[in-house]
Amino acid sequence: MSAATLWEISIKKKKGLLVAPDDIDGVVEDEGFSKLPITLFHGEQAGALEEMHKDPFDRMLIVQAQSDGLELLTVDEIIPKYSVRVIDASK
Repeated sequence: MSAATLWEISIKKKKGLLVAPDDIDGVVEDEGFSKLPITLFHGEQAGALEEMHKDPFDRMLIVQAQSDGLELLTVDEIIPKYSVRVIDASK
């Protein structure tokens, strides 16, 4: 799980737009998911990414998937245009 995902969840939770556990970090660990930090390389690449997508969190996830050879679980229709492997979360 990307640090960018947890960051976005935390923001939406604080605004009342999302219900999520208080200790997502612990849940991620308990469920055996890997934790993906945001590196300086990721930041640099996100800034250089073609601007088809405006959401900074999604741009970070795109770059992380590209650079780390990962798949993204999403319903977003723009993300696949960046040639990243996507798992359709709507199914």
